[in-house]
Amino acid sequence: MGAVASLFVERPGRAKNYDEWKEALAANGAAIDARAATAKDPVQASKVLRHISGIERWGQRRLRVLLGEPPIADEYDEYRPGTDLSLDEQRAFFGETRGATLTLIDQLKAARIGDDVTAPHNDFGPLTARGWLRYLDIHASMESKKIRRR
Repeated sequence: MGAVASLFVERPGRAKNYDEWKEALAANGAAIDARAATAKDPVQASKVLRHISGIERWGQRRLRVLLGEPPIADEYDEYRPGTDLSLDEQRAFFGETRGATLTLIDQLKAARIGDDVTAPHNDFGPLTARGWLRYLDIHASMESKKIRRR
């Protein structure tokens, strides 16, 4: 999996600086929300957003390791929002989650976190900050395609 991460996560992750990642994640977050707003099946869309938000919050915890928080070995399950949220509530949760990622990007930039520091991904191994941003971006974008539009 390390070779896959190098080719599809780390290499494209290095292609953008923090400002470019912030812009891309903001734009892609808006596109995901727009897709969810026009979902054909609100229940299915809620499930997809719940998964996306859980993975992103889990990834945020890993990014905070790069800022000095202690590393932990966990899964994304505990980071997901509740199953009882409506689609509008899931959309709001995703918006807050993406906003927190954008704030983390500013913190990473201010701390001058470079590619010499990594945090572990459960499957892909150690990822740099920009590798994590790439992972969060492609994961959310790919998963959001499961939301069928009207």
